Amino acid sequence: MSAPGLLVAAPRSSSGKTTVTLALMRALTRRGLRVRGAKCGPDYIDPAFHHAATGQPSFNLDSFAMAPGLLDALAGETAAQADIVVAEGSMGLFDGVRAAESRTGANADIAARYGWPVVLVVDVSGAAQSAAAVALGCKLYDPRIRIAGVILNKVASARHRRLVEAGMERVGLPVLGVLMRDAELVLPERHLGLVQAGETADLEARLDRLADLAEAGIDLDAVLAAAAGATPASAGLLPRPPGQRIAVARDAAFSFLYPHLEAGWRLAGAEIVPFSPLADEAPPEGCDTCWLPGGYPELHAGQLASASRFLGGLRAFAATRPVHGECGGYMVLGRTLEDADGTSHAMAGLLPVATSYRKRKLHLGYRVARLCSDGPLGRRGARVVGHEFHYASELSPAAAEADALARVTDAEGTDQGLAGHRIGFVGGSFFHLIAADEG
Repeated sequence: MSAPGLLVAAPRSSSGKTTVTLALMRALTRRGLRVRGAKCGPDYIDPAFHHAATGQPSFNLDSFAMAPGLLDALAGETAAQADIVVAEGSMGLFDGVRAAESRTGANADIAARYGWPVVLVVDVSGAAQSAAAVALGCKLYDPRIRIAGVILNKVASARHRRLVEAGMERVGLPVLGVLMRDAELVLPERHLGLVQAGETADLEARLDRLADLAEAGIDLDAVLAAAAGATPASAGLLPRPPGQRIAVARDAAFSFLYPHLEAGWRLAGAEIVPFSPLADEAPPEGCDTCWLPGGYPELHAGQLASASRFLGGLRAFAATRPVHGECGGYMVLGRTLEDADGTSHAMAGLLPVATSYRKRKLHLGYRVARLCSDGPLGRRGARVVGHEFHYASELSPAAAEADALARVTDAEGTDQGLAGHRIGFVGGSFFHLIAADEG
């Protein structure tokens, strides 16, 4: 039976969605409920926090990148294993790309598709009754969704709270809870978002602290009563594995692999064999494919450059079997990686790529790709959808079509040229695979 759900969203980024989501997840889990998380849009950090808060896997749900069958399969799997689904939005509630209705990548698409009411997190710092006008705009903007109530974040005082609540009462939006302004609630961040769950000091204590605040400041019974909606019992296909035994780099430098990819690979019967380049481990023998996810190799470039067993083992593996690198993994497959101090470090040298974290520039957005050759992502000509989010610059020339991984456009179809490289058994690019599209 499909569990009801809620979407925790906000009018804009940096409103406290993750804080409120984790507080609700851990507080409801402490009540003995099976809570499953989900993350709307292309984010590979927050699902790990969801997992830590609930003890259960969390999948991404992306209405642009994922075809309806995959989207329903992931939502259905999530809701079938839970008493309640708590999904977390990204950016603002309605922020997405210009695309067909329900396929924009916006949080609202997910709430509408599964009938999940929205719990709107409103950062009220610097405002009082005016915060209600913003919330009212969210309530009226899209008739497909229903806002169950608001949680006020960064409330400065009892008087401030009374003023904001008066505004919310005027526009008919229930206040489900209040979190006071507290610098200790802020999770540590770095250039791609939150510091990863596995690196966050005292994470369990932080989560329990958030749950304590939820129990004190949020009407959890009202939140539970607001949950609604259902997901289809879908038999949609999950992502196919790139091999039968897949060596996956996994440590502080390589961790950005979408959870739904791993789940799909395992359900298809593939075995995932982790190894740590930072511990100077080579891709394990007996594997038929090697996958280097994104992460933070730019923070560990010196250690990776001196990891001789890893680099030698990777080169030996690549001589006979497919290797794919995404973003940070792509950088490590290249010749050199320049760190923030301007020091250039030798990498695997398997692709003619030189990258720099010193010359930083934000690259952000969906990538719709047509593959230029057969490889772990699919057959030549296959259409795959991914997302790019990094600050590194590529110092080397782009590949010619014969050696490129794919030709890509952005979400609106604007040509972005050739992306990545594929030479012999080795390929990679800066975009992270989300799905092989049905279109």
